[in-house]
Amino acid sequence: MPLRIGLVAGEPSGDLLASRVIAGLREQAPGVRCEGIGGPAMVEAGFDAWHPMHALTVFGYVDAFKRLPGLLRIYGDVRRRWRSDRPDVFMGVDAPDFNLRLEESLKAAGVPTVHFVGPSIWAWRYERIHTIRRAVSHMLVLFPFEVEIYRKEGIPVTCVGHPLAANIPMHPDRRAARLRLGLDPDARLLAIMPGSRASEIRQLAPRFLQAARELLRRDPALQFAVPMVNADRRREFEAILGRHPLPNCHIIDNERLAGAAPAWPAAWHVMEAADAVLVASGTATLEAALFKRPMVISYVLTPLMRKIMEWKSGQSRPYLPWVGLPNVLARDFVVPELLQDEATPSALAEACWRALIDTDYAASIEQRFTDMHRSLALDTPRLVADAIIAQAGHAG
Repeated sequence: MPLRIGLVAGEPSGDLLASRVIAGLREQAPGVRCEGIGGPAMVEAGFDAWHPMHALTVFGYVDAFKRLPGLLRIYGDVRRRWRSDRPDVFMGVDAPDFNLRLEESLKAAGVPTVHFVGPSIWAWRYERIHTIRRAVSHMLVLFPFEVEIYRKEGIPVTCVGHPLAANIPMHPDRRAARLRLGLDPDARLLAIMPGSRASEIRQLAPRFLQAARELLRRDPALQFAVPMVNADRRREFEAILGRHPLPNCHIIDNERLAGAAPAWPAAWHVMEAADAVLVASGTATLEAALFKRPMVISYVLTPLMRKIMEWKSGQSRPYLPWVGLPNVLARDFVVPELLQDEATPSALAEACWRALIDTDYAASIEQRFTDMHRSLALDTPRLVADAIIAQAGHAG
């Protein structure tokens, strides 16, 4: 009988990661069936989506509470299906609030469980390690420094590298990317990336656009490119752009790039084209680092959201002094982080200006990020597929 794998991914980054894993599984286990909750990249790879990924795409506790009835219905459906007809292995891709709970239930029912992308317990909520120990048969982490954390806690773990490192070119071609996007190859270009969630667009887009207007006063030829993950985010961003108009602003979405080569998400085309990136903290910061671009990282939580996070985690701030993944990996403030009250339009503009015009600074950033890229460039799909297949041999 072919292997049957349960998969749940809840965000665009997880969809991309899981699609690579599915491709790796198909190479090693022809006929493998992958089913559960996923997005378009997974479906393109041959995934049987019982529920669409966007049904799980929520931000924090406030959004989750609003959508709780729907989330519980979906959780109950997949849990019932997999407990009554057990897959050979279940793998949760990120989305720890949903997946760890599901993994704990399935593991108790005899299903081997793999969790891909360790929760950032090194920054927030280390006490989650106890849930992970109960829920996860094998943890797959993206970054070398995470291995010791799980080994110390007695949890089987493998560092599989980051699949983005194998899919983003070591030497990006800025000029080719601009020509591909129909942008001026000679004028400076700032990528504006306010996030993939509605709440991030609301909080960050106005500040980012105001900062961009300040930059335009310094360089009237400066052009801006804003990648959008889907039509809903584009509509939300365009509504804010209407209140904060910005000349030379180009919105780039996946529909516009349909059929373009390489077949990347819009954000990758924009980052390859950019001189610098103004970006919301998250996976996009690592993508910008792999494209070797100087960046300014920012994030803003509403007061209510901040209080809820502090209450839930028992922390007023992360364990580490860094928030952005490139800085966490480097253990240094390689690029600036402007968070909360520090994320003023003028401060964002000043930091972006340096990233755009200081060529020595940009060259030093490029070298640091090239070294980082090499350290993460493992054969992730094969390593993840190996771990899943090994766990399938433990199914009882």
